[in-house]
Parts: sequence; structure tokens; C-alpha cells
Amino acid sequence: MSRIKNTFAALAAQGKKGLIPFITAGDPNPEQTVEFMHALAKGGADVIELGVPFSDPMADGPVIQRSSERALARGVTLKSVLADVKRFRETNDTTPVVLMGYANPIERMGAEAFAKAAKEAGVDGVLVVDYPPEEAVEFGKSMREAGIDPIFLLAPTSTEERIAAVGKVASGYVYYVSLKGVTGAANLDVSDIAGKIPAIKAHVPLPVGVGFGIRDAETARAVAEVSDAVVIGSRLVKLLEETSPENAADTLTRFIAEVRVALDSAK
Repeated sequence: MSRIKNTFAALAAQGKKGLIPFITAGDPNPEQTVEFMHALAKGGADVIELGVPFSDPMADGPVIQRSSERALARGVTLKSVLADVKRFRETNDTTPVVLMGYANPIERMGAEAFAKAAKEAGVDGVLVVDYPPEEAVEFGKSMREAGIDPIFLLAPTSTEERIAAVGKVASGYVYYVSLKGVTGAANLDVSDIAGKIPAIKAHVPLPVGVGFGIRDAETARAVAEVSDAVVIGSRLVKLLEETSPENAADTLTRFIAEVRVALDSAK
């Protein structure tokens, strides 16, 4: 079993919901990325999503766009992100790590070379925002052969056909985008999420993580009551943007610990 599958199986056995924080690799400075990953794990993260910075992050709102710009300006690349994962694995062999990003850096490296390098680094899953499931059959196959879960996005606008297509190629979990719009958008409606989850579960036999618009522990708990996991990204990136480097890791740990407590009280 993969780390991701093991993690969700353990959560289910305990009646708990998953906590999946996102940060952009290299932001606000590359030297602290691994420190931040450990801080998230210490706070209670079940899976860590590590953003691979890209120059045109179409699904991301202004907060994450700025984080990508800062990371790129400091020379962060897909190869350096993989090196960060490898360093994280030196002292943490249990917390799953998912790379989240866009197709261009992977295409430049080559899918087979990327799969090999990601496996060697200790990556557990890959979410490529602009790989639609219909065009990612071979990519998904190469990832699974390397022991890496290909993870896909679903949205409020996803048709039954698109959900079924994701169900055929995805593994690990699926990421349900709870809002129409970019990351960090507002106006989260938990009842809308609750209404969509059964349609996803009918075609996708995987845990469903919900993200976009989750800003605090209270919202996370509400979303957790209708899903298998919550994903928090823009809020964490904003915290890093506003916090001094010497306090950043502790700030992440405290925030994630608060969300962990809230999730553990979810039904």
C-alpha cells in the first residue's frame, strides 16, 4: 500500500478526517521549505501538498501567484523541489507528500524521467492542474508504475462523464474544488459541497479532499463533516507572507494544530 492509502486507511479506522495543508516550495525562501514541511507534520498534517512554482498558475489566486513569483525569483525549479522532498524524507518516512503544479515543468523534464526522479525523492502523489483525465491515461500509468498516485481535480461544474473519467485514472484521493474560481476565493457553501460528494463517490472509489476557500479551523471542521479531508492552501501561504522568517515555522505548526483539533471534533 502507498503512504497515501495507508494514511487514509488509518484515518478511517480511527473515525478521523484528513488534514492536507499546501505550501509553495521555495516561498518565502528556499532554505526553509523542508523546515516548513516538518512544521506542518508536527502540527498534525496527514498529507503535505507541496506546490511546484510556475510562471502562469491559472488555477491559483493572487496569494499563491505571488508565492510562485517569489519562489521563481529565488531560482526554485522542479529539480530543487524534488531535492527538498528527498531532504524531508531523511527524517520523515511516514507523511505522504504530493507535488501540485502544472504540466510544463514535467513535460520539460520528460514524464518518465520525472516519474523516476520523483520516486527516488520519496514523492507519493502528483496533482497536475492542467492534465485533464482524458489526456492523462499514459501519464497516470507511468506514475502508478513508479508507485506514485496520480491525483485529479473535480469541480462544482464537473459533469458525470468527467467524474467517471477521473475515476478511471485517479488513485490516492481526489481533490474537490469547492468553489467556482481560483484558490483563496470566498463564499464557501458547505451544503453545496455535501450535495456533490455522493455524485463523486458514485464513480470514484477514493477519499475526497475538499479545498479552495477554507480559511480557519471552524470552516475546516464544517467541511470535514461532509468530506474525507480538507485542503488548506492560500491561508497558509498568506501566513508565511505576513510572518517573519524566524517565527514562520512555529506559526504554521500552531495554525495546523488548531485545525487538527477542530477536525478531530468533526462527526
